[in-house]
Amino acid sequence: MLHLLYILAFTVLAFIAVGNLIRNLIMFSFDRERPYPTNSSSMGNQGGYYGAKRKSVPHPELLDSAGNFIKEPLLVMRSINVEDAREQLDALYESSPGQKIDRPEGA
Repeated sequence: MLHLLYILAFTVLAFIAVGNLIRNLIMFSFDRERPYPTNSSSMGNQGGYYGAKRKSVPHPELLDSAGNFIKEPLLVMRSINVEDAREQLDALYESSPGQKIDRPEGA
């Protein structure tokens, strides 16, 4: 009998959770379609984040040292062959401070 009570209780909780999920999805879809005022004069004298006008400030990584926009690609990849990559990785490994084992040259 106690098992049936648990099944009934969790079934009711599952229906409540699914109902809340559907209601929240509907409310979010209505919120997305509602137009919001963009200027601060139509919002009244509300202070804080939503009351102030936001200026478009670029991210600092998109600016050079003089403050001008960078018009070149931010990531440039060049292709290297496997041997060059292996040599660079070996050099990094051998120069690491925790490296104490001497490796034979043939390995």
